[in-house]
Amino acid sequence: MGKIKVAVSSIGKDVQSEVSDIFGRCQYFIIAEIENKKIVKTECIENTSANQIGGAGIYAARTIAEKGAEVVITGNIGPRASAVLKQFNIEVYGKGKCKSVEEALREFINGKLERIV
Repeated sequence: MGKIKVAVSSIGKDVQSEVSDIFGRCQYFIIAEIENKKIVKTECIENTSANQIGGAGIYAARTIAEKGAEVVITGNIGPRASAVLKQFNIEVYGKGKCKSVEEALREFINGKLERIV
C-alpha cells in the first residue's frame, strides 16, 4: 500500500468520532491520507448534502471524488451513490464492527474490512 486517500462517513469532526451508518446524510467526512500503512494526515469536511431533500448520496459521492478519495468506509450506501462512486473508481468498504473512525482506518490498513462496492 503506497499513498491513498480514504473518506470515512462520520457523526463527528475527528478520528475519535463514531463512524456514521449512513453515507449520503452523514454529518461529516473524515478524509485520511494513508502512507506506508500509517495515517499521516486527516481533514474533516462537513457534508453539505446531509439536509437536501433528494440526491444527497449522489452529491456526497461527488464531494468525495473532488477531494481525491480512492476509498470510502461507511455503514450503508444507496445504489445511486454507489453508482457515482463506481464511475470515479472509488472503492467502498463496510465499517464492520468498528465504532470509531480511527478504528475503521486501522482495520482498513490491516485488510480486515469487507469491500461492498
